Amino acid sequence: MHYFKTIHFIRSICFAVFLIIQIIASAQNPLPPIGFWREHLSYQNTIQVVAGNKIYCATTSNIFSIDEENEVERYSTINGLNDVGISAIGFDDFTQQLVIAYTNSNIDVVKNNTVTNISEIKRSSIAGNKKINKIYCKNGIAYACSGLGIILIDLVKYEIKDTWFIGSNGSQLNVNALIETTNFWYAATDDGIKQILKNSNPSNFANWQTIALNNTSIKQIITINNQLFFLQGNTIFSLQNSVFTSIYSKQDFTIQNISSTNNSILICEQSITNDLANIVEINTNGSLIQSIQNNNIQQPIFAISTNNQIWICDIKNGLFKYQLNNFQHYLPNGPSGISTGEMTVQNNALYVASGTLNNWQNTNNKNGIQILNNDEWRNINYINNSNLDSITDIIAISIDPTNKSIWAGSFGSGLINITGNNTRIFKQNNSSLQTATVIANPNNCNVSGLAFDKNENLWISNYGAIKNLSVRKKDGNFLSFAIPFTHIENAISDVLIDDENKVWMISPKNNGIFCFNHNNTIENLSDDQWRFFQTGQNRGNLPSNQVNCFAKDKNGFIWVGTDKGIGIIECISNVFTPSCNAILPIVQRDQFAGYLFQNEFVQSIAVDGANRKWIGTKNGVWLIANDGNKILYRFSRENSPLLNNDVQKITIHPTTGEVFFATSVGICSFRSTATTTTNSELGQVFVFPNPVPPNYNGTIAIRGVTNNGWIKIVEPNGRLVFETKALGTQAIWNGKNYKGEKVASGVYLVLARNESGAETLVTKIVYLQ
Repeated sequence: MHYFKTIHFIRSICFAVFLIIQIIASAQNPLPPIGFWREHLSYQNTIQVVAGNKIYCATTSNIFSIDEENEVERYSTINGLNDVGISAIGFDDFTQQLVIAYTNSNIDVVKNNTVTNISEIKRSSIAGNKKINKIYCKNGIAYACSGLGIILIDLVKYEIKDTWFIGSNGSQLNVNALIETTNFWYAATDDGIKQILKNSNPSNFANWQTIALNNTSIKQIITINNQLFFLQGNTIFSLQNSVFTSIYSKQDFTIQNISSTNNSILICEQSITNDLANIVEINTNGSLIQSIQNNNIQQPIFAISTNNQIWICDIKNGLFKYQLNNFQHYLPNGPSGISTGEMTVQNNALYVASGTLNNWQNTNNKNGIQILNNDEWRNINYINNSNLDSITDIIAISIDPTNKSIWAGSFGSGLINITGNNTRIFKQNNSSLQTATVIANPNNCNVSGLAFDKNENLWISNYGAIKNLSVRKKDGNFLSFAIPFTHIENAISDVLIDDENKVWMISPKNNGIFCFNHNNTIENLSDDQWRFFQTGQNRGNLPSNQVNCFAKDKNGFIWVGTDKGIGIIECISNVFTPSCNAILPIVQRDQFAGYLFQNEFVQSIAVDGANRKWIGTKNGVWLIANDGNKILYRFSRENSPLLNNDVQKITIHPTTGEVFFATSVGICSFRSTATTTTNSELGQVFVFPNPVPPNYNGTIAIRGVTNNGWIKIVEPNGRLVFETKALGTQAIWNGKNYKGEKVASGVYLVLARNESGAETLVTKIVYLQ
């Protein structure tokens, strides 16, 4: 029976292009060329491993493989896959293809440089649980064990071949695993074990018989020499000649998975009372063959044996290979988990706060802080810093301009300062910070926003406290302020410092925005000024009181993102007068004009070197012109390698132009065209690539030029080849002249206008064809 229409899409060209990059640099994941993407996903949470032409390992988000030369290759949407979030994988020896099932029931089939997408199950309107629990492959057919039943996928025609509904009266039934013997199919289901003769019609539910443990969920089932073994609860049973025999169970241990080797059973087990974990091999009567332990294997969840090697997936620590009493660890570089807290780039490094909240309630996330520096991720959390053992939900981060130390805000555990190996924690007992008084968990010390001002004072949001704005002055002393406006939950989050050193604060919970001017006399309260921005004329004219984000652009204007679009506060010098209101910009879209992102849930705004704005929403990313009147790009999951349309945070590397997107499933980045040159780099012009190699068709970047200045590419005799305006401090050239023709091999001069308007030779480009 066919219950899904067939549709598939081959992305071989995209996959092949990126495959070369990933094979060469799978471990380091280097900075991509302009216009290219890279992923920053965690590879720690491994869930399944299969053996095929390579060893393929699935994590909760993506895939990596290991070949015979021990080379690691990464697979994600960046190099051709169609989704993120893995539920199961399988390998078909007959067609030599990897089958990937995603948590949303989408399916990819990978062979060499080709990815074929089969989306019928995902797109089907059929009601029920469509999640795929396991994939069994045999002779060109993938048997997807799902909440509906067993779905057969033809791996030659790339279509749904049949669906077996094996519940009572043909109803849907959650199938956890499928296996075969010479004469029978066996299915492990939530209603026990079902069997059917192979020569009968498996599409007819009446032919399936429950043979064991009716109304009992069976999670795993395997066969060895036509003998059946299954996992029920925390006990392994054998079934032969209709006789059930308990062959293995261990008190105080949870059995996570079983698999078959040549003539034995491989078991992943986890202690209930401590961190002890074992990989146990037993024979078919339950007697012990070997028990494998390693201090780094803490939560084994899946294991297989192939070619005298045991491959072990640990849900916390990656993939391990065990052979001849030796272990090898495989963990492609990446952050330790999904990060949706604040991101910032300082000192050429990306810093990410990895905490998460749910409607401003704790989730007890202990991933800590992630740092990307020189294309390598480093994680700071309780695993490598014992001082952070009780610290959860770090959502704010800022870098000290004096000593480059890290300041982080925990929603619940106060303010953290990390300087080298020294960690200090500031809470109500040693600072001006206070515990929350008007929300759940009133004893929590909630730090929800951080920003340094021009005088190197650190401003701190203290969510829920009566005096919910604090400052740590450069001299180390703390002061606190009570915001003089009533606002729900004393809610205060992100902090921003404008060009006049005023302090701006978002107040979530549908409150609005505060602006505070201390007039550079922090201790003197008599000259303080406050303004509360909300909806309505002469009250701020925000699009909505539900403010999610804000950013300061290169004109000093404050761009405000809400659940109903964007407002721009341009009257920065007159902000405390009632007539200072946000402007609601109008943008032309196709044939229509409307308020900028009206009815879009704007979650993040970042400003690049050309003063353009990158806007993150629940429906993807937009790049808009510097004045907001034109949409330049739109990236979505459907038209780009963006991991997910739910883009929660954006930040930009000013020197490289790389734009980082923190989505609900992980971080990815896009190498954009606009950069900002630091003071130390002024006068230094770099070209990449240089020399330009033969047959190169990518973008040539000229970085470090005058901000938004005009650039000319000329031949040595002065003949003009190309002219363009820099985006920030970076100009780009496609290697063609003003007629659109590819230039010939040779040396080309780059001329830039200086501040006086004179043209100056800044560098040379060697072009090889």
